[in-house]
Amino acid sequence: MVLAELGRKITTALRSLNNATVINEEVLNAMLKEICSALLEADVNVRLVKKLRENVRGAIDFDEMAAGVNKRRMIQTTVFQELVKLVDPGVKAYQPVKAKPNVIMFVGLQGSGKTTTCTKLAYHYMKKGWKTCLVCADTFRAGAYDQLKQNATKARIPFYGSYTEIDPVIIAQDGVEMFRKENFEIIIVDTSGRHKQEDSLFEEMLQVSNAVDPDNIIFVMDATIGQACESQARAFKEKVDVGSVIITKLDGHAKGGGALSAVAATQSPVIFIGTGEHIDDLEPFKTKPFISKLLGMGDIEGLVEKVEELKLEDNQELIKKIQHGHFTLRDMYEQFQNIMKMGPFSQIMGMIPGFSQDFLGKGSEQESMARLKRLMTIMDSMNDGELDNRDGSKLFTKQPGRILRVAYGSGVTEREVRELLTQYTKFAAVVKKMGGIKGLFKGGDMAKNVNPTQMAKLNQQMAKMMDPRVFQQMGGMNGLQNIMRQLQSGGGGLGNLLGGGGGAGGAGKPGGRH
Repeated sequence: MVLAELGRKITTALRSLNNATVINEEVLNAMLKEICSALLEADVNVRLVKKLRENVRGAIDFDEMAAGVNKRRMIQTTVFQELVKLVDPGVKAYQPVKAKPNVIMFVGLQGSGKTTTCTKLAYHYMKKGWKTCLVCADTFRAGAYDQLKQNATKARIPFYGSYTEIDPVIIAQDGVEMFRKENFEIIIVDTSGRHKQEDSLFEEMLQVSNAVDPDNIIFVMDATIGQACESQARAFKEKVDVGSVIITKLDGHAKGGGALSAVAATQSPVIFIGTGEHIDDLEPFKTKPFISKLLGMGDIEGLVEKVEELKLEDNQELIKKIQHGHFTLRDMYEQFQNIMKMGPFSQIMGMIPGFSQDFLGKGSEQESMARLKRLMTIMDSMNDGELDNRDGSKLFTKQPGRILRVAYGSGVTEREVRELLTQYTKFAAVVKKMGGIKGLFKGGDMAKNVNPTQMAKLNQQMAKMMDPRVFQQMGGMNGLQNIMRQLQSGGGGLGNLLGGGGGAGGAGKPGGRH
């Protein structure tokens, strides 16, 4: 995932402190050399790397350090703070205001992913309940309007553009005016991609800006162009008042540091990063959580937000079932649905402390999601009686003909259906164990509410249903317990962690067709 190689190298350098018997100048210099090399390899501007090194060296004075001070912790904290400064211009990002039109104008280079990002941002706000729309003022690139139209139609976002009008200023003005009258809250204007040497296109960009009077101008920066980002960013900033930055194509790109460090040239905050081609591959950018994730320290705040985005209120029915040790195939299906809604699995894993950014490689993630969908397809071929039975696996064991029917209906082998039932049996066993643990459903500190012996047994049960390699990467039993504690204390609560709530039902429910 995002800058994974850089994160690994910096983390390795910081861990070298733990291996050192004595923390002195030599150890500090060796660590800084590794960190600076990693940053330079990731295309971070050499001036900024030099400044980071000087700031860390200036903050750490071994002669002046008080006795008993944790030198390792102090150095690690200082490096963290300097990395934050590297990508934080200290400027507050524009915040859209509800119940009023917020005009957001996009600018950027040709091929930076600007048009796609316009749709992603509109979709992001639409999911949060804003009334959003798109205006295509890109008349320079052939097919720009068709692309925006196709993206917007797929995402069900209203849009405006023209095949006949060639003046982008008129299109932008007419589109914004129309959507203002219709009380749209987020009006996103896409403009032509341009290069700093194209004076006429830069002049056109300024005219569009003057015509629509945007509340926020977003500069879309392509991470793949490395250090060239800085001169481009500066050129745009000099022509129009760039208020925010979105960095695209950061998924798996090792040299994305050039784009991150180019933020200094715009003196504008990064508000989102593009992490893939899909419409929901747009992550809100917060500097400290981003650096925290980069170093494998997790982002509990982001994880809780992901859970809350599902709008899952406490599902008393599900909690009651778990307390009584009941867990049906339909319940498992609904939890799979919620996992799919939360977005890319590796993104979620990166938010949990102790997980590396590339916990799952790209291929592995796709395989995991494909497997999840395949399991759901199998359950789609089950009837209500099978899905709602308190012990669905026994029903299939007693009547093997059901396995054959489900396999035939879902286009899989009988072995795959049996594997699903085995997985379900393990899930149900864990739920039964959870139902017997007193204090698990109380708020507050789980460590105080739950008997450690019972929790250990639950962790062992969970370990049996997981791939051993994955279980070890999660930190074994302690890792599982920590994740549950962190999620609960972060505000998600066990009900949310399990995905309880109304979001899982409705049209997406399986069954009822046989």
